[in-house]
Amino acid sequence: MRIVVSGLVQGVGFRPYVDTLAKFLGLRGYVRNVGGAEVEILVEGETDKVLLFLHKLLKDVPEPAGIEHVVVERSEPTGRTSFDIEKSSNTLQLRSMVPPDFSICDECLREVLDPGDRRYRYPFNSCVWCGPRFSMMYEVPYDRDRTSMRDFPLCSDCLKEYGDPQNRRRYHAQGISCPVCGPRVYLYTNTWEPVDVRDAIEEAAKLVNEGYLLGVKGIGGYHIACLATDDEVVLKLRERKKRRSKPFAVMTLDLSVADKLVVLDSTARSLLTSPQRPIVLLPKKDGSPVSTYVSPGMAHEGIFLPYTALHYLLLRDVKDRFAIMTSGNVTDEPMCHDEDCARVKLSNIVDYFLVHDREIVNRVDDSVVRFTDGAPVVLRRARGYAPRWIRIPLRLSHDVVAMGADLHSAPAIAFEDKVVLTQYIGELSNGESIAELLKYLRYFSKVYRVDLDRSTVVVDKHPRYVSRMVGLEVGRRSGQVMEIQHHVAHILSTMADNSLVGEAYIGIAADGVGYGDDGAVWGCEIMLVSRRGYERLGRLAYVKLSGSDRDTEYPARALASYLSRFMSFEEIDLFYEKRGLFKTLPGGRLELEIFLNNLRRSWIFSSSLGRLLDSISVMLGVASYREYEGSPAIRLEEASFGGSLLADDLADAMVRVGELVEIDPNPLLLKTLELLESGKDMRDIAYTAQFAIGQALGKAIILVAKGRRVSRLIPVGGGAMVNTVIVRGIKSEISKEGYTLVFPRAVPLNDGGVALGQVYSSVYIRS
Repeated sequence: MRIVVSGLVQGVGFRPYVDTLAKFLGLRGYVRNVGGAEVEILVEGETDKVLLFLHKLLKDVPEPAGIEHVVVERSEPTGRTSFDIEKSSNTLQLRSMVPPDFSICDECLREVLDPGDRRYRYPFNSCVWCGPRFSMMYEVPYDRDRTSMRDFPLCSDCLKEYGDPQNRRRYHAQGISCPVCGPRVYLYTNTWEPVDVRDAIEEAAKLVNEGYLLGVKGIGGYHIACLATDDEVVLKLRERKKRRSKPFAVMTLDLSVADKLVVLDSTARSLLTSPQRPIVLLPKKDGSPVSTYVSPGMAHEGIFLPYTALHYLLLRDVKDRFAIMTSGNVTDEPMCHDEDCARVKLSNIVDYFLVHDREIVNRVDDSVVRFTDGAPVVLRRARGYAPRWIRIPLRLSHDVVAMGADLHSAPAIAFEDKVVLTQYIGELSNGESIAELLKYLRYFSKVYRVDLDRSTVVVDKHPRYVSRMVGLEVGRRSGQVMEIQHHVAHILSTMADNSLVGEAYIGIAADGVGYGDDGAVWGCEIMLVSRRGYERLGRLAYVKLSGSDRDTEYPARALASYLSRFMSFEEIDLFYEKRGLFKTLPGGRLELEIFLNNLRRSWIFSSSLGRLLDSISVMLGVASYREYEGSPAIRLEEASFGGSLLADDLADAMVRVGELVEIDPNPLLLKTLELLESGKDMRDIAYTAQFAIGQALGKAIILVAKGRRVSRLIPVGGGAMVNTVIVRGIKSEISKEGYTLVFPRAVPLNDGGVALGQVYSSVYIRS
């Protein structure tokens, strides 16, 4: 039989598994990688044994391999006398997955910690089940000479392991090495002068203990490591990175150390120890020794575990057994992944560098996961998750390139029923990020043989999106360009990720900015999405904004516009004076006066839930400045945890039925002012305001669904929908009528998942 297998089958020990199984059954033939990241098998022998081979191949495939599709053909025996792992072929037969990076496995870590093992304290230990894959791949098929490990020929001991069928973990393991033949670690000053030491990692840990900032080259890019318990060190990092309050991630040696910092449940433990090893946002534990400056004003800490032996060895020698491990980048730029970038951009931030000599081929940031009302939600899809493809429930009639959004950029290519999102690129606010976007579109189009000049390109409707402009240029040759409204793409992304097809769905999309069909700035929309298209059924009431970025950067401006709906300028002035809000604007009272006067002549309408949450945040004194995407709204949610509901009757007054079902924020803001004046606890006010928004959305859903033949599943999307309190408010209403919220599972709820929705729009909505 000739068998072609696709899925996650290259770089995961699948060929050695096939070889061992065939030899155990006394069969002959070969197994080899082929050019679309798939595996081809020729097997011959007695019929019952060949059939048993096929049964076991499909049933007992070991983790982390995964079979998705198999083609089996009868073939005439060739008279082979053995079964072999043959040299890879570039021929494309079935397209298969490029393997993501995996964290170090327990067996490899045990070897690193065993003084009697030849890999003792070796920072790059790996086997067929663990270690870097995508981050060191030049091209497919996945073979050593197509990775940056080609610079490190195997020594005699490693070569013996590589050729030993009895060595389950290293037989034909492409990425293995040891201290004799593998990459090495070096310590440098920030002027790139070598530091001559016996053990670079041990010395680097001493420097961290002494309060120095350390640049660390990992598998997907550079980190900056430093003590997380020393206020002065953390403030020094903030000053050098020009990062006022955005939280830093903390890497802990193991779960026992993490348990001293955050509250862990079984799901959190599983995520932290999974092969993906994402950063997980978890509730801070009382008495945590972590400096308050690591994540000021936040109730959660971003925690992750070492995913390489290098990180583990470094942390084992750090006195706290945990440290800040944040991205090595200049704010809003991609993380450095080579020494040229580190020299130019990190040398004035860190004091020393811990560097290795293996090239990072593909930059991959750390993935980030949080919990929304108890369920894990991906915020950043990168190391460990990308570039695994996502299968959609409809088959594409043509290849598709989806450009995604400008924030949390992660474009995609798609073919058949598969969507390959790139790893997280970041904000398309600089040339480096745009270059990364184009680099990985070309990389994956080459890997999966997708011709960009013949593909349909899907772009966002926003006329000023950089991703749209790039997409229009990419699609110029093919002449096949589609555009899809931002919030429809959010809802379709969740639908695609959950294989929702065939019905009409009412969905919620809520975020900061999306270009609306009427030219307004949309941001809290209730949509009917079906095979025939989409219809906007509800929204947050419009508020006037200037259209300047300052409306987002300084939420006191947006708040003034909301208040002007029911207050005079004199009343707003008095309120700002009393609450000390003039100091939150660089221009003080004059800026507020100019802003409100200008709104009488020129404005844009906005239904952004992000701006409403930002306004409540500044009103309550939680946040006065947007340092990073969504930060005032994030801090508002964080400030409300542990709060109580002060009023349960706001939602009815907020929901109005007209041409659209509209959610009026006036009753909410008036009640919030009343609660502030009465001296209620800020945490309770924050909780009440967000819960009321959720309740109003839930009531609006029930109203627009009445009399319509729609699914009971409500897909949600957009960055604002990660908010636990709002989600609880929605659920409290829609559960009464048997409706259920549906969240994406494999892609981010924020703009990092938009490309999936863009792809799905090209096949789900019949034009």
